[in-house]
Amino acid sequence: MKKIEAIIKPFKLDEVREALSELGVSGLTVTEVKGFGRQKGHTELYRGAEYVVDFLPKIKVEVVVSTELLDTAVEAIIKAAHTGKIGDGKIFVSSVEQVIRIRTGETNETAL
Repeated sequence: MKKIEAIIKPFKLDEVREALSELGVSGLTVTEVKGFGRQKGHTELYRGAEYVVDFLPKIKVEVVVSTELLDTAVEAIIKAAHTGKIGDGKIFVSSVEQVIRIRTGETNETAL
């Protein structure tokens, strides 16, 4: 099992969710986060005053999938989240040792 963490632009969330649903991914976790990468924020003008926005709003999508589904899930996220502009985000993949469904006690693949 693998955990996919994708940091994406907020307006791309629905497209990513739909792309994962089409693959049969049944659950995911979404968190509103702030951060910056190479773009290092930007300056904005508000009521005539210029100020620096250091941390940009992003969405973190977390999903655990079977190892067989990993490559297609990552490709689906890339395709759905891509705009071609700076700040599209990143995807991190890590191994998951164990999964337990609290309600039923199911473990690993059956708990997904």
